[in-house]
Amino acid sequence: MFRERRARVLEAMGEGVMILPAAEVMIRNNDVEHAYRQDSDFFYLTGFEEPESVLVLSTKHEHEAVLFVRPRNKEREIWDGPRAGVEGAVERYGVDAAYTIDELAKRLPDYLGDVDRVHVRVGRGDAFDRQLFAALDVVRRRARQGIATPTELIDPGKILHEMRLRKSEAELALMRRAANVTREAHLRAMHATAAGKHEYEVEAEIRRAFRAGGCARAAYDSIVGSGPNACILHYRANDREMGEGELLLIDAGCELEYYASDVTRTFPVSGTFSAEQRALYEVVLAAEKAGIDAARPGKTLDDIHHITSEIVARGLLEHGLLTGSFDEVMETQAFKRFFMHKTSHWLGMDVHDVGNYYLAGQPRPLEPGFVLTVEPGIYVAPDADVDPRWRGIGIRIEDDVCVRAEGAPENLTSAIPKEIADVEAACEA
Repeated sequence: MFRERRARVLEAMGEGVMILPAAEVMIRNNDVEHAYRQDSDFFYLTGFEEPESVLVLSTKHEHEAVLFVRPRNKEREIWDGPRAGVEGAVERYGVDAAYTIDELAKRLPDYLGDVDRVHVRVGRGDAFDRQLFAALDVVRRRARQGIATPTELIDPGKILHEMRLRKSEAELALMRRAANVTREAHLRAMHATAAGKHEYEVEAEIRRAFRAGGCARAAYDSIVGSGPNACILHYRANDREMGEGELLLIDAGCELEYYASDVTRTFPVSGTFSAEQRALYEVVLAAEKAGIDAARPGKTLDDIHHITSEIVARGLLEHGLLTGSFDEVMETQAFKRFFMHKTSHWLGMDVHDVGNYYLAGQPRPLEPGFVLTVEPGIYVAPDADVDPRWRGIGIRIEDDVCVRAEGAPENLTSAIPKEIADVEAACEA
């Protein structure tokens, strides 16, 4: 799979070179490191998870794919685990050649000579930038030998991110597996929630399900927001004691083999929706279903957002949270008081995945193989200027959707309960 991806990149490049560095190791505090997670672009083309590595792809060199990696080091491997080394990089990862990372400075100019275009991202790491610019200086000094210097630096995302936006069947299979693990996490959360417990106790159940499902990590920090915290879009503290009669909003998804799931469910702490909670939940659910159904070739994310916004606006008017005519509410965007975010984003190796949202200044039409979220919501702040019975209600429902060439889109996370009867049943299970 990785070799095939590299071949597609080389074909798309034409004559040129692409250089991708691995993610840097980040210090958490003092000499303790953050858990390492490989750069998505680098992993997409290599499957290689070690830091201090660089991939070079070339259409003009004798070796099309070369990895620069850390050398084997028995002492360091005792502390940090085994390394692939030069031999392992070739044998296990299928590149044409490999060298130790300390040879990069010496060998990189050879790949850059007589090449017009270099696909490389600069400005993300001072150390790598210095190595790249030093290598370019070496090539410039070889001009008297008849060696030409590159004239263009091009962001690799121009090729790579277009590839990553269109998911293969193998990638979709991984995303379905991630969805299954995320389903188990949300079911555990619904079952574990009760008044008097803390949000972090529910978060612990989610984390447990992710690890039990074979996931190395969550795709993002889980949001477990009860009562008024459900109205905080990026709530992270997860430390409040949950109360009787409140809602709990959980936005949580696992990452399985570098592919993310991103799901939100909202359910009653006590197991049963109140009349007001049910009324607004039905509005959000109707909007979400309509948004999912609209995720078809030729439609845009703006189209989906407009559809969900109209349904939310009508619901807010019907229940008296907004006043005026429907046309006025849409023209003034008055619904944004309660639904202030967009409905969708790309999903893949990154939870907010790569890929252009606009082409030539216009919203991008959806194509088969695109995966996106659909996540409308209604958030009534505790101090909102509305009838007090609506205050403090925060609801979001989110699924992961794949656009199909024909027929309805595929909801990858449809097995996670969201119908009112199914949610209440899961809370009681």
